[in-house]
Amino acid sequence: MKFPFEVAFDEVIASPDSFVDAVFSSLASEFLIMPKGHGFVEYSDFVKGYEELKKVTGGFAELDPEKILPLVSRLPICLIVLRSMLGFTPSELAYVTTQRIGEPITQGFARTLDRKARTHPLKPLNLDGVVGKRLAAMVVSACGLLEQGCPSTPDGTIHRLQKADTVGGLNALQNLAGMGAPYAMLLYERFLGRPFAGHRDSVSELVGDGLESAIEEVLSRAGISFRKTRRAERVEGFDQAPDFIIPDEFNPKVIIEAKLTEDDGTARDKVTRIQHLNSISALPDGKQKFEVVACIAGRGFSVRREDMKKLLLATHGKVFTLKTLDRLVEWTHLAEFRTKYESVAP
Repeated sequence: MKFPFEVAFDEVIASPDSFVDAVFSSLASEFLIMPKGHGFVEYSDFVKGYEELKKVTGGFAELDPEKILPLVSRLPICLIVLRSMLGFTPSELAYVTTQRIGEPITQGFARTLDRKARTHPLKPLNLDGVVGKRLAAMVVSACGLLEQGCPSTPDGTIHRLQKADTVGGLNALQNLAGMGAPYAMLLYERFLGRPFAGHRDSVSELVGDGLESAIEEVLSRAGISFRKTRRAERVEGFDQAPDFIIPDEFNPKVIIEAKLTEDDGTARDKVTRIQHLNSISALPDGKQKFEVVACIAGRGFSVRREDMKKLLLATHGKVFTLKTLDRLVEWTHLAEFRTKYESVAP
């Protein structure tokens, strides 16, 4: 089986399905493995916060903010536990607190405080000034929501507190804390929320960085000058900055777009982006201002065959995966910029 970058573009056009199969055969998904990243909360720290919170509330019989706030200050991980019980993101807790308490809390403040609690879960917080005032408001808001339980909602809707541990206020909390949650309910709630969803979202950039780091390694080992752009960076001549420009943005000859995704919708967005790059690269004589290369990974690209055909056409067959990245330089115009000839395997 030949890969599309190994043959003339006319062959790709003539038999795109066989080359779609070739690319699919080299795609692998790594969705079962995620990087922990900076700020990952270990279970040992989380359960310590949970047990301390359970003690100070008498097994969740009473949620007294005046008792809980000093605990949160001493063990910031307790704030994460409270937020997890609600099932809220930091921004959502900030918004609800502003609405309920009247203390204005920005999303930026909430995310910063939450990250501090995750990165240093057992390091006491300083409650001086505005930090203490806002944290107190968040604790009061969280306690109030957990105490009241889930309110009634109109038909056809579901409330965010309609969960096994929050639907019935303190009684529900005490029941689950005392006897443990039914396994079926836990599985159902995981199904609704996607296991590890919050952590997966928080490390999404790190997941993608693995592919980009592999590309950097290939280029560096070949001694190729390149410009790696930053997120949301503005680059003259491009409405959206490409991931890699070779040799630089002042004389682009090769553009590399990199994407690791487990979602077919996100993959389609990247295909559309690469099609646009191909269109702005086209010259009247049929040549290109620069070569467009795609480096992809993840199962998202293996869902829609038609999207893969579009990707092959937009890149003239220059589609590489992690398994074929060792041939990136050899089979593209990158070879013209190579200054080192050692092995370029990632």
